[in-house]
Amino acid sequence: MTAPITLVSHHLCPYVQRAAIVLAEKGVAFERRDIDLANKPDWFKQVSPLGKTPVLLVGGDAIFESAVICEYLDDTVSPRMHPEQALERARHRAWMAFGSEVLNAIGGFYNATDRAALQGKASEIRGRFEQLEAALGEGPYFSGGDFSIVDAVFAPVFRYFDALDELLDFGFFNGLPKLIAWRHALAQRPSVKDAVDSGYAARLRTFLVAKLALIH
Repeated sequence: MTAPITLVSHHLCPYVQRAAIVLAEKGVAFERRDIDLANKPDWFKQVSPLGKTPVLLVGGDAIFESAVICEYLDDTVSPRMHPEQALERARHRAWMAFGSEVLNAIGGFYNATDRAALQGKASEIRGRFEQLEAALGEGPYFSGGDFSIVDAVFAPVFRYFDALDELLDFGFFNGLPKLIAWRHALAQRPSVKDAVDSGYAARLRTFLVAKLALIH
């Protein structure tokens, strides 16, 4: 890939982290450009029809939506992170979509307006995690020893719980040993560590505290 690459980002966006992880795994040099989603610049509105991050700028072209960005990178830059076999590749894409649903549930959790809604979303997240536990093999990653795009999708999911586990005790991971091991393995991956800056954890905690304070 010879065109200059820019990843347009928001500092808390988990979907941006997916793209950053895949770029790092493939050894692609890129510039990261953060924007304020509450005050979107005009140039961003032109390259992001949905008004969301991430956007990957490849030379003069813009690619939006994190799953599409990851697929583009896997199609154009080695090594491949999707399985070679078509059925298994489709299975991975389905679990990528599942990861987005988990992120939606997490968003519903921290945006809950009362304790009942909070508990309902907590139960939904726990149910999703039980489904994941049943789908996992021996690890350390989703497909065993190979780090895949599914892993890039779930690493930002689990990162939320580094803060949430300190704030509330819902036992999201209790009795789910495969999920716990997967979460730990992803957290140790250099591409995952480098997908956020040194201030991310504090910013995320501040954000979640402010959100969850509204229901107490």
